[in-house]
Amino acid sequence: MRKIYGSASEALDGLLVDGMTIAAGGFGLCGIPELLIDALVASGVKDLTIASNNCGVDGFGLGKLL
Repeated sequence: MRKIYGSASEALDGLLVDGMTIAAGGFGLCGIPELLIDALVASGVKDLTIASNNCGVDGFGLGKLL
């Protein structure tokens, strides 16, 4: 497995399937994986279960997936 990728989408390529469970780090809106969340949204993957201590707010952070 490569450890450095050119983009978040490239890092997630081939890993995403509908219905999967993903754990997301961060504390509130600090330290969240913003680029990975954007790549998840762009991928079109659906029916995800996200484990996190905060789902963000409308239009930001994990809130983009709601």
